[in-house]
Amino acid sequence: MAEVLVLVELNPAGPGVRKTTLEVLTLARVLGEPAAVVLGAPGTAAGVRDVLAEYGAQKVYVAESPDIDGHLVAPKAEVLAQLVAEKSPAAVVIPSSPEGKEIAGRLAIKTGSGFLTDVTDIAADGTATQVAFAGSTVVHSKVTVGTPIYTVRGNSVTPEPAPAAGTEETVTVQVSEAAKATRVVNRIVEQKSDRPELTEASIVVSGGRGVASAENFSVIEALADSLGAAVGASRAAVDSGFYPHSFQVGQTGKTVSPQLYIAVGISGAIQHRAGMQTSKTIVAVNKDPEAPIFELADFGVVGDLNTVVPAATEQITARRG
Repeated sequence: MAEVLVLVELNPAGPGVRKTTLEVLTLARVLGEPAAVVLGAPGTAAGVRDVLAEYGAQKVYVAESPDIDGHLVAPKAEVLAQLVAEKSPAAVVIPSSPEGKEIAGRLAIKTGSGFLTDVTDIAADGTATQVAFAGSTVVHSKVTVGTPIYTVRGNSVTPEPAPAAGTEETVTVQVSEAAKATRVVNRIVEQKSDRPELTEASIVVSGGRGVASAENFSVIEALADSLGAAVGASRAAVDSGFYPHSFQVGQTGKTVSPQLYIAVGISGAIQHRAGMQTSKTIVAVNKDPEAPIFELADFGVVGDLNTVVPAATEQITARRG
């Protein structure tokens, strides 16, 4: 079976890999035999090999060097291009993070290959599914030149274990001087709350313009905490200063696909829908019965969020207590 290279996305806040890596390993199996590629500082692979093997990595290519850790994405793209030349994989699959997209673009140039970004599914023949025009159109595309390169949108796939050998193979890191032109001089790890990561959460509660103020977002946070959920916000909410931009869900924000998405005070503009419409179950709370979000929702509540949401939080807390 042909080999498929899967770029591992590490957890920047601590040991281990991000869920996106497990999603990509799961999807890569339809194209061939997944081989995980770990790029990082010396010792990085030791803490992640077992989980990579658990989710289907037959091989784990280990490329560890200060040259990779001490610079931006250019060295990673060079090492990956080196692997593509040596291993002739059937495809390369990368999580669709900002860094992943840049690596994929650089890799496509270096290998003379076509690449498809933000795919949500890949068929056995290499045909990828993409969502275009803010979610209004589904596109099926296929790479016809070089080694197909895909970046996979987060939460498009449910990670499924498929234990494999996970045999380690060391990769000699050779990085050009040009790739080292930009150096990392400092790293600051963002302080995380006890809530789940927005893009990885199984439940997300998002607030929109209807929340009306930053102070009133405590209502959204309380509901999220009662469910063990992540907090999100619409573009209108973050532009109004109600919540930080890093929590924006939508076309120009983050894409989520949880088991349960609760939209509170969100009208449902197409920009927002593009970031959450693949959620498994959608619940909407809005005082406007004509709000577009109700067209997408599985369950809708027409009412004042300041009454509905605290009542729901109280009932959930009582039942869980």
